[in-house]
Amino acid sequence: MRVLIVEDEKGIATTLDQYLRRDGYATDVATTGRQALSVYRAARPDLVLLDVMLPEIDGVEVLKAIRQESAVPVILLTARSDEVDRLVGLGLGADDYVVKPFSFREVVARVKAVLRRTRQPAPDTNVVLRVGNVTIDTGSAVAEYAGRPLDLTATEFRLLCQFAAAPDRVFSRGELIDRALPESDILERTLDSHIKNLRAKLGTCGATEVIQTVRGLGFRLVSDELAASRRSPRARQRHPEVSA
Repeated sequence: MRVLIVEDEKGIATTLDQYLRRDGYATDVATTGRQALSVYRAARPDLVLLDVMLPEIDGVEVLKAIRQESAVPVILLTARSDEVDRLVGLGLGADDYVVKPFSFREVVARVKAVLRRTRQPAPDTNVVLRVGNVTIDTGSAVAEYAGRPLDLTATEFRLLCQFAAAPDRVFSRGELIDRALPESDILERTLDSHIKNLRAKLGTCGATEVIQTVRGLGFRLVSDELAASRRSPRARQRHPEVSA
């Protein structure tokens, strides 16, 4: 497994490099945003540790560029805890966040957890799931809506698989966290960000209410027919807790 460390503080970068190599990872180090993109494209790492504050090109722009090319797992490193809310709100598709100062052992544990999560087989491997216009081939990790491919990150794909495996069932936040986002200390905000991104990508294909929020309980995936029925005034009276 190869990890790209993008960090402009030499002491932090060197120590992260030592800890990861000690655990058997191959590593590359970049100290600027421009260098990070160059090394990423050359090395094609399995995971990126990405500092938010970088010279030349900041970490947010680096992540945007990476996401245009790949769903590689990315863990953001930030110096301020209040920065996490802004990062989540941007819906960048990062897989985890770590706030400085951090334990280097904790970062290595996060790397292991994210790689384990994103590389484990999707539920019901080699099964095709269909819910309304949503089609998921879990074997080839391809998802479509009405025949149009969905460009999903690994975490978004896993969430969609969980929803589609039991359509119209309400999944609690805890269930979704355990199955798609384990071992993170800001799980609820991270989950909200991934669901927001998943909804947005479905929305570009015309699916605006397929993933619904059930207030106080969680989220569910419904077929197009059920979504349409719940938009009716009578359905709103029967299901007042449902929102898109």
